[in-house]
Amino acid sequence: MSPGLLPERLHPDAAQRKPPERFPVWFASFAQSFAKYARFSMNLHISGGFAKLCRQIVPSAANRPANLALIAVTILRVRLLIRNKTEADLEEDPMGYKEVYEGWQADPEAFWMEAAEAIDWDQKPSKALFEKGDRLFEWFSDGMVNTCWNAVDRHVAGGRADQVAIIYDSPITGRQQKITYRELQRRVAKFAGGLAARGITKGDRVIIYMPMVPEALIAMLAVVRIGAIHSVVFGGFAANELAVRIDDATPKAIIAASAGLEPNRIVPYKPLLDGAIEIAHHKPDFTVILQREEKPAELKPGYDHDWAEVEAADPVDCLPVEGNHPAYILYTSGTTGQPKGVIRHTAGHLVALNWTMKNVYNVNPGEVFWAASDVGWVVGHSYITYGPLVHGNTTIVFEGKPVGTPDAGTFWRVISEHDVKSFFTAPTAFRAVKREDPTGEFVKKYDLSCLRAVYLAGERADPDTIVWAQNQLHVPVIDHWWQTETGYSIAANPLGIEQLPVKLGSPSVPMPGYQVDILDEGGHPMRAGELGAIAIKLPLPPGTLPTLWNAEDRFKKSYLTTFPGYYETGDAGYKDEDGYLYIMARTDDVINVAGHRLSTGAMEEVLASHPDVAECAVIGVTDQLKGQLPLGFLCLNAGSTRDHKEVVAECVKLVREKIGPVAAFKAAVVVDRLPKTRSGKILRGTMVSIADGKTFKMPATIDDPQILDEIAEALQTLGYAGG
Repeated sequence: MSPGLLPERLHPDAAQRKPPERFPVWFASFAQSFAKYARFSMNLHISGGFAKLCRQIVPSAANRPANLALIAVTILRVRLLIRNKTEADLEEDPMGYKEVYEGWQADPEAFWMEAAEAIDWDQKPSKALFEKGDRLFEWFSDGMVNTCWNAVDRHVAGGRADQVAIIYDSPITGRQQKITYRELQRRVAKFAGGLAARGITKGDRVIIYMPMVPEALIAMLAVVRIGAIHSVVFGGFAANELAVRIDDATPKAIIAASAGLEPNRIVPYKPLLDGAIEIAHHKPDFTVILQREEKPAELKPGYDHDWAEVEAADPVDCLPVEGNHPAYILYTSGTTGQPKGVIRHTAGHLVALNWTMKNVYNVNPGEVFWAASDVGWVVGHSYITYGPLVHGNTTIVFEGKPVGTPDAGTFWRVISEHDVKSFFTAPTAFRAVKREDPTGEFVKKYDLSCLRAVYLAGERADPDTIVWAQNQLHVPVIDHWWQTETGYSIAANPLGIEQLPVKLGSPSVPMPGYQVDILDEGGHPMRAGELGAIAIKLPLPPGTLPTLWNAEDRFKKSYLTTFPGYYETGDAGYKDEDGYLYIMARTDDVINVAGHRLSTGAMEEVLASHPDVAECAVIGVTDQLKGQLPLGFLCLNAGSTRDHKEVVAECVKLVREKIGPVAAFKAAVVVDRLPKTRSGKILRGTMVSIADGKTFKMPATIDDPQILDEIAEALQTLGYAGG
């Protein structure tokens, strides 16, 4: 390399030269723009002593912009020379997925500190990762920051005051509402003031028990504004399940609505809330009730406070909290019947979600992002409330269903009407739409030219559903995989970095922060194509659970014990030769047929490819000879007149052809619907218990308990469930 190409500081005889006293203003700006680029490039494109020299200087450059500027310029010039390009070509040659992922691997600390620059801090953290010992980690712990400021106030201060923050669209009531960032700030600050005036302070827990209305988001933001911790419980949860969460979180207050609205019925929340408080050992100090005109509730004087009265208070400012202060607790089902309280620390949550909005979902601030979920689930926390608002997007609060409000075209109406750029829903929602409208007649009624991409998560996205969506919508349909515990995608196709080839059945590749390995029962890595347990190397990245609420031992036992040094996801799958990940089933859903470990997900994939099958599930039932046998449940397309026995025979033949006789798939039954949680997950474990005649606890999250009776009747026709 010619010495003439080197900046002054790195020139061979730099020691004899007088360093420059100052740098022009443009140079500092240039350095800031390319600092991240330089850090990654020096590990990827430069070799030998030069790379070593750069790496020695970078750690000392944090408080010396001149050093960082010089490194940035040097690396950039060298890379351009290697590729024989000019600086004008740079914008046409952005970093791809491989470079970004390898950049994270090379220096995780620098990667996440760079991502943290996009967040407003009251006090910046001294470093990213804090190791607590005994396999526990935290992120940005000594920073001071406020979630509500980053999600609301900074956008008002930064010129987005008149941008719409929340679009409320309720096909059930026919009402719509648009709330700007300015209005959102005013309402959140006043409602937070009302909570503070009633004794809510930093660290207090507040349960939120609300339907899909803007006030649900306002309540969440108001709680974190004053440093309290919210725990959102899905509106309409049974009283005994709500009571369990009250006793675990011990909230000082509960914020609820008088009722929730379903397509054909009103669900009164107040009686459920009163029943839960009566059952619970812990008694909240007070409640706040949002009165809905469809079903107002009678309030107890002095205990139940009307929402409007609380929001009439004087506004309060945001309270900075430590980076490791919990923003919220979100309960997820546990195998013991006791729900697990997943904690989300404030700083890592902000940094990670903000990073995903552009890099994974490819939306820019100001654009409309829609996650068709519920605030009671993790998707609602991450991508209805916090992710879009922190990033400066417009989010949609949708009070409706994929079908029946009023028809299978409601998704397309909302996308067209509100100029949605990126749409996120569950595969089960698309399967419901596909079942009602297999030829996409409703799609044709709307102009969907605004839509750039669709994202699926929550249940495994079968290839048939993805192909149907691609053919109807003519945009990338991206399956991605994550969990309540992680809070955002473990594996995805990062459209904001690079659109990778879509492989049907795969959520694509691990995101920065996640080293995903496939392990056998002994914890040994498995070869490409081999089915095993999916585990993530510790530490988990920012924004993921650091522990469980008041249950650290349970956290370690549930997630960290089976595979030392790893987080156990509970999912089974494999990687292909290109590093693409395939999620085949929950570990519990991998069945053992005569010594062969088989994925129920692989069989479901085959069944879903049958032209008459709209949706399906496969479970493993007990068999004295082979240990377990697979059994299929088939939901047919709406209007199908095929003979059920013929469809079953064709499906059995399909599995034999695609997977082979080893699957021993010989039995299936046609049912009208499958038992699911309200978030769309199929309750396979409960179905297994019914088939094997075992007692089971009614799942708290089940959408319609009556479906279990229908499943039992169907199983009895095959000789199971006591038949």
